Parts: sequence; structure tokens; C-alpha cells
Amino acid sequence: MAAESTAPRSALDGILVADVTQALSGPYLGMMLGDLGADVVKIERPDGGDQSRGWGPPFAGSESSYFMSVNRNKRSLTCNYRTPGGVDVLRRLADRADVLVTNERRESYRRRMGIDYESLAQRNPRVVYCSITGFGMTGPLAGMPGYDIVAQGMGGLMPLTGPIEAQPYRYPASIADLATALYGLGSILAALYARERTGRGQYVDLSLVESQAWWGIIQVAAYLVSDEPPAKVGNDHPSIVPYGTFKARDGYLVIACGAESLWERLCDVLEMPELRDDPRFHINRERVVRRDELREEMERRLAAHRASEWLARLKAAGIPCGPIYDIPQMLSDEHMAARGFVVEHPHPIAGMLRMLAPPLHLSETPTRCRRHAPLLGEHTDEVLGELGYLPGEIARLREEGAV
Repeated sequence: MAAESTAPRSALDGILVADVTQALSGPYLGMMLGDLGADVVKIERPDGGDQSRGWGPPFAGSESSYFMSVNRNKRSLTCNYRTPGGVDVLRRLADRADVLVTNERRESYRRRMGIDYESLAQRNPRVVYCSITGFGMTGPLAGMPGYDIVAQGMGGLMPLTGPIEAQPYRYPASIADLATALYGLGSILAALYARERTGRGQYVDLSLVESQAWWGIIQVAAYLVSDEPPAKVGNDHPSIVPYGTFKARDGYLVIACGAESLWERLCDVLEMPELRDDPRFHINRERVVRRDELREEMERRLAAHRASEWLARLKAAGIPCGPIYDIPQMLSDEHMAARGFVVEHPHPIAGMLRMLAPPLHLSETPTRCRRHAPLLGEHTDEVLGELGYLPGEIARLREEGAV
């Protein structure tokens, strides 16, 4: 008998994912499923592939860093499903898939091509079909195109972002795209779990706008209770003070006191017992309405030392605090290094590529970087062979522009 392998299995070993998406949200979701061990087949147009392959600079040779950042652990299959042969390829893949993810926004197009949920579920009742669009597949805006910034604008948070006296600010990361992918991951895993009991997959309908608006849940709840639209507070917290960025002698640091005991300890570290005893600042409710007065008092004291000195004192006292890093500083932080946050993996064009490791730490089924972000069509013949196509059939598909 062969010795049993001691290599840890991945959580989604044996799960086949058809990733029929491009840009950011869908590919990011597909990558996370791949990081968890799923076999993710990325379906791309033969004439250029995923639109993000052209987004840059920077590029490593011909390869976009943007594309490579969210497409590892996948195989690339070129497929023009506007052709009969291409539709057949996609349907064959969907027949075997556990999960299909698409960001095609028009239901009429999906039905015309026979790649809508109802059509595919008739052939494969176990498929979990995840739709990611700007506005969802119902409602008056269904079918309209939508990118992340559109969702950020409609989600209610842009007027609350940025300096207090400034225009509405877009968050620098595409948080509507990324949030939708995270909700997609949770929804798909839940649907796969439910399938274990029912034997059937289901339809998941996600929208960038709702995902973005959901991130305003605290501000929305406050408005629904008070009928008062929330005010912009910059880097401060609307309901907790002190909780934000504060200026020391040489720069800024973060201090976050979410409990009265932490506030009392902060006063001790600052050597300002008068703040703790001042009835204007005695409890959080009073501090919130006097945040500007409190900031002035705190920063007058913080100006006496460098930010690093204050951070050492605050950490010693167990007060939540931290530096404010740019990207290079974040990547060089010893804690991030200890967590293995940056990994290296070879790429046939980019060479040894550094990338962020998945932040999902599972003890028994760890995530892994198994595959580089694929070259366009790199695995087409391989996947078609697995779907039962013979070499002559593959050649005919190429001749007719189906793959």
C-alpha cells in the first residue's frame, strides 16, 4: 500500500470553478477560490483576453501588474462564446463546474448565448452560479454598465471621505469591487455548504452598489435612528473619541481608545491627569461633541516627542495605536514579514514575482500560491482535452475562431 501523503490538502480541493469575468471584482473572487485550492479555469476572449491585461503601467514585459495581482492560481482558456463552437466549450465546462462566476451584465445576452443560470442549471443542477454586476440583475438600473467609482459615488460614503472641507473623495482602493468579491466568496462557500444537504446549487446575484452601500452600515443606522445625515469627520471616528490620527513632533500616528479604561490609560501616558478629570472629556459622549477641543489639548502634548517615542509608550501601556505607513514601509514592517505577507513565485515572463500572500490563515487546509497568473490561452489545449475534445476537434475550433 502506498504511503499516505502528509501534504496538507487545500480547503477547496476538487472544486472546479469557471471564471467568466474580467477587470477586478470577479477575478479577485476567482483568485481567492484558487488560493483556497479550487481549480479555477479563467475564460478569456481570444482577441486580447481580460481587459485588465492592458491596464498599466507598470508592466513586466508584456504582462500587466494589475492583471497578475488578481489572477494567480488559475488556468487560462481562450473561448469566443459568441460562436457556436465557443458556446459548446463553455457549456461543457459549466456541465462539470461546481461554481461559475460571470460579470456579463445583460440577462438578454446570457439567455441568447444559453449561458444564463436557468439554462446551465437544467444541465447541471449542482452548479453555483454567481453573478457580479454594477447594479444587480433586477431593478431599473439592471443591465447598466458600472465600474467601482460609480458604485462608490452611489454608495453614500464619498461625501464623507477625505478632508472635511474638500470635494467628495474616492477611496484609493477599489473597495466596491473588492467588497463584492468578499461577499461573493462568502456566498459561494455558503451555497456549496448548502449543496451538501440539498444536492442542488443556486443563483447568487451580487451588485457593486449594494456591496459598497453595505459598508456604510454604521452611518446608515445612525441616520435611520436620528434622521440626521452623518457629517464628514475626516480621519476621526464619528462615534468614538479619541480615535483617529494625531500629530506628534515629527509626523502623525494613530491612537484608538474605544473604551473608557483606554482613555484613562492614555491620559496617564500623556501625563495629563487634568484631561481625565475634566468633566468636558470625562466620558466618550462628552468627548465626541468636543472633539476639536480635545484634539488641541492632546496635540499640544504630543508635540513634545517624536511619533516613534509616543508609540513605544502607548504600546507599553496596551493602548491601540500604530504608525502611518506608505506601501514600501508597510511591506518592510517586521510584523508583516513574520506573517509571511509577501511571497515569491516564478512567472515565465515577469521572472521571480513578488506578490501578496492570501490573508486567510487556515491551520489544516492552508492557502497556497500554486500557479502564476496565466498567459493568455496558456492552458487552452489542456482544458479542452479534459473536456473531451480530440486534437482534430481542437484544431477546428481554432480555425473557426471559437478558441
